[in-house]
Amino acid sequence: QVQLQESGPGLVKPSETLSVTCTVSGGSLTTNFLSWAWIRQSPTKGLEWIGYIRYSGSTSYSPSLKSRTSISRDTSKNQFTLQLRTVSPEDTAVYYCARSNGLDLNWGRGIQVTVSS
Repeated sequence: QVQLQESGPGLVKPSETLSVTCTVSGGSLTTNFLSWAWIRQSPTKGLEWIGYIRYSGSTSYSPSLKSRTSISRDTSKNQFTLQLRTVSPEDTAVYYCARSNGLDLNWGRGIQVTVSS
């Protein structure tokens, strides 16, 4: 059974870069046809898809966040990382990582990230 666990700082200052890592167990980032996604949820914006990295290593991002977002992976550690640059208080949310097989999602528990000075 695949398990995903988010980690990272819970507090980020405005204009800095938010970095959150997802550690995967019970599955491999390079398994064919799987995608590994970042999604966030906030009271003001609801559920928002950020982007994903495919088993091949290619990436796709939400158009609204694309200019500030990077998703990378470390296959030796079975981890993938979200970086969101130049954050503002509007980026305050619970950040989730998830695995997609095209039909459904397996979610991590999420991590609260607050943007505040």
